[in-house]
Amino acid sequence: MNTSISKIEKEIIEEFGLFDNWIDKYDYLIDLGKSLPKIDESEKTIENIITGCQSQVWLNAKKVDNTIIFTADSDAIMTKGIIAVLIRVLSHQKPNDIINAKLDFITTIGLNEQLSQTRANGLTSMIKKIKIYALALK
Repeated sequence: MNTSISKIEKEIIEEFGLFDNWIDKYDYLIDLGKSLPKIDESEKTIENIITGCQSQVWLNAKKVDNTIIFTADSDAIMTKGIIAVLIRVLSHQKPNDIINAKLDFITTIGLNEQLSQTRANGLTSMIKKIKIYALALK
């Protein structure tokens, strides 16, 4: 059985709570991005680019045993960290759970308040694309 979305969100909230300031939280986010598994170059297609992001972000999804596995990459370290966190929460979940996920952890850790307008728009675009994949693969 896979770990629930809410349990993973709680883990992330606890992890970000260990840091006193946003400089340290940004460093942690960048580290999460560095730990994102490399995607195959063949997945870096126009179809997999998330529109609405300032930097290039590729997101791929495949359905395995009624769960969706996401892989992603970005050419910007901060954006790579953001997509890494989203994938950590939403990959290996059932399509309906992904579609219905509220992702309150983003507000709880204060990420949305710390992002520039263009990065906040990118975050929204990433979530939208993930949910579109979940709908398509349902």
